[in-house]
Amino acid sequence: MRTRRHLRHPHTALGLALALFLTLLTCAAQADDTPPPTPAGVPPPPVPAIARTWPVGSHPLVLRAWEPPATLYTRGHRGVDLATSAGAPVRAVAAGRVSFAGRVAGKGVVSVELTGTDLRTTYEPVSATVKKGDEVEAGEVVGTVELTGSHCGATSCVHWGLLRGEVYLDPLGLLPPWLLNSGPSRLLPVLGAPLQGRGAVSICSSAAGRARPPPARSRQLNPRHPAKPYSPQPQ
Repeated sequence: MRTRRHLRHPHTALGLALALFLTLLTCAAQADDTPPPTPAGVPPPPVPAIARTWPVGSHPLVLRAWEPPATLYTRGHRGVDLATSAGAPVRAVAAGRVSFAGRVAGKGVVSVELTGTDLRTTYEPVSATVKKGDEVEAGEVVGTVELTGSHCGATSCVHWGLLRGEVYLDPLGLLPPWLLNSGPSRLLPVLGAPLQGRGAVSICSSAAGRARPPPARSRQLNPRHPAKPYSPQPQ
């Protein structure tokens, strides 16, 4: 009997060690608060091009583009800076509902939840002319550019942001191609119509370059004196 008990001891110790190891693994897994990885092959939904206007002006200069941060709290540029003037009207780029209109860190901020999406846009520094809960249409004025609070130095600007939850996105993605790529309107002359005014340039001449001079008259050379023009004698 003593021999049999002696033989069972190694198995009992091995079982206890295995149970202790599994317990430690379970504790380590519970202590790890890292969120589970996002399922592979499921890209985030694209930004819909639903904007019908720029926030300021007709096609403002982009002073600084969107620079996505590597993580939620690292450095980056969470939006775009649009050149404008103090006091200029700021418009909602698409229809939505005002979710915030107030001051954050001394700057006026207006945020609009876009209708039919999970997106919201932000504008700052802006003196709000709307309040939380207001429904706005595309192109409707939501405030004016504040005189102070610009982070663009001597140039006044509006910081335009776009978020899906807590994730920052490129707000320029809201602009359709016809609005994003359109420049200042220019009148072109009608083909076949006379041009008036100084400095007018026709489409054909601008496309083909400078007008070519008329070809010189062809002349016949005297076979006896090649350097002199040949004038045939009348018969």
